[in-house]
Amino acid sequence: MSTSLNVAAIASFDADVKHAYQDMAKLRETTRIKTGVVGSTHRFPKLSAGLATKRVKQTDVVPMNLQHSNQTATLEDWNAPEYTDVFDDAKTNISERQEIAGSIAKAIGRREDQLIIDALDATATTLTVAAAIGGAASNLNVAKLRRASTLLGDNGVGEDEQICYIGSYSGREGLLGETEATSSDYNTVRALVNGDINTFLGMDFKWIASRAEGGLDLTSGDRTSFAYAKSAIGHAIGMDQRMEVNYIPTKTSWLANMLFSAGSTEIDAGGVVEITTTE
Repeated sequence: MSTSLNVAAIASFDADVKHAYQDMAKLRETTRIKTGVVGSTHRFPKLSAGLATKRVKQTDVVPMNLQHSNQTATLEDWNAPEYTDVFDDAKTNISERQEIAGSIAKAIGRREDQLIIDALDATATTLTVAAAIGGAASNLNVAKLRRASTLLGDNGVGEDEQICYIGSYSGREGLLGETEATSSDYNTVRALVNGDINTFLGMDFKWIASRAEGGLDLTSGDRTSFAYAKSAIGHAIGMDQRMEVNYIPTKTSWLANMLFSAGSTEIDAGGVVEITTTE
């Protein structure tokens, strides 16, 4: 149960309650999504590239023999419950149920992000950008992003493909120190005015905070970040985020809970670049 609410139990209390700072869901739309999945797994189909052959008159055509394969996402069930006491709720002019519901939704959203991050981490990709690119043991910089963009393009990721980069806020700090990223001579995004970088080099940027769910791996000062094509990662949803608020008489409390079932998998390792930055 929320144990800190009794501090707010006073005659008059500001109705605007501020949540503790917490990151929100950001990554669902950066993946290939399948909703309404029935069962515990979902297989995302993958089709190999074809090779055209020169036509020879009056001869049989030669099939390209495209190879069909599947990548399986295993769904996991999650919930984020919390109680709120009816007596505490009656002592304030705020709705603790409403505040808790907001925190629960954010917790489930971060968990969904982590499923996607874990799928990226598990990708057996050979496309990597070392921490030394752009300077020995360097943070995120334009040289690393250029290299990642080149690797994806050279591997056949089309120019019409949505590319996402996910990194840490320390990485954002490093990139904001790069003239090419912040100067209007190179970039139309007014990064220093807005204090953020949303798009650059054809990539959509998503910044991930330090999270209890795990977030982006940080080992001995080296952070793992990713640039990837939307079609390279599959996200299967069985039960989409559903909030329930029920009164539990035996506890004289309300139970707010959000239910969610989903799983993520790498579909094509050739569409994922692992980038190492030093923080």
